[in-house]
Amino acid sequence: MKVTAVSKFFAELIGTMVLVLMGCGSAVIAGADGTTGVGLLGIAFAFGLSVVAMAYAIGHISGCHINPAISIAMVAAGRMKAGEAAYYILAQIIGAIIGAAILSLIASGKAEYLGGLGQNGYGDFSPQKYTLQSGLIAEIIFTFIFLLVILGSTSTKNINGGFAGLSIGLSLVLIHIVGIPITGVSVNPARSIGPALLKGGEALSQVWLFIVAPIAGAILAAIVWSLLLERPDRKTA
Repeated sequence: MKVTAVSKFFAELIGTMVLVLMGCGSAVIAGADGTTGVGLLGIAFAFGLSVVAMAYAIGHISGCHINPAISIAMVAAGRMKAGEAAYYILAQIIGAIIGAAILSLIASGKAEYLGGLGQNGYGDFSPQKYTLQSGLIAEIIFTFIFLLVILGSTSTKNINGGFAGLSIGLSLVLIHIVGIPITGVSVNPARSIGPALLKGGEALSQVWLFIVAPIAGAILAAIVWSLLLERPDRKTA
């Protein structure tokens, strides 16, 4: 079966929808209170398992980026054309909005629902009141680490490439375990844009950080990977 641009578009849309619905949904519906819900560890695994599941569901179609930072890093690393990345990113943002909308429809069926959609934040809107500076550093560095894992796991030189989905998903779990108290963890502009657009207010005013920082971290990872870690083979005279 030939994989078309339309197939890739809808694969990215559906994959990102699932990530937002299940990842953010674990926080909104399953709860962060470890005594009555899944707790922070459970939320971390929900995000990671969403990536693992989608990697094996749509990875053979689109590569399962489901994250604009990944698509941008692939362009910076020379693995993807900018035009293709553009429609990937559009699909990812649309998918994130749909995922957040579905989550809102489900969660609003509970009388005590306060309107949260797992949005990211810093300062007074950080889960544990971490500052803008802390949030900026965390999102850049965590995305940098995440993209190094992705670039390495998907490298043609990696003999264990069949386990890429698992390693990438588990790395996202690790990042969430550390990062949830700081910003709720983005490392994915689409994952932040969807909930912020529907939530509005401060979530929307702060979403810039969760666009800028992940993109910066992703580009930094692509540069480090290309120049320092897996440099292209050069023919000797």
